[in-house]
Amino acid sequence: MDEVVQRVLDRRPDGSPSRVAYRGDLVVRVTNTDTGAFYDADVSGSTIVNYHADGSQKWYVVGPVLAGVGENAGNLARGLYVLDGVYTMDISATGYKSVHLVRGSADDVCVRIG
Repeated sequence: MDEVVQRVLDRRPDGSPSRVAYRGDLVVRVTNTDTGAFYDADVSGSTIVNYHADGSQKWYVVGPVLAGVGENAGNLARGLYVLDGVYTMDISATGYKSVHLVRGSADDVCVRIG
């Protein structure tokens, strides 16, 4: 189920979005293709994302969001996480993700579906 809506809050002089707000219901089914085990992740958080000209992003989040982290590509171990609570996430132009939980949790979905 994807009922996420977005609103562009700011634009660059060329018209491209520089700040966008997202909210709405979103449930994502994550499946282990080897075993068939699955988990329906409710990731219906609200987010404001600042898109920087260099390709990096700054996320301000309340509630759950799904985030994948590659090997040595973030301050969390490799995995697919439901991040929940109040937090920010910096995504560098190279894709490195730094999650800064103010209050919340990081639930690795890969562990759930083994």
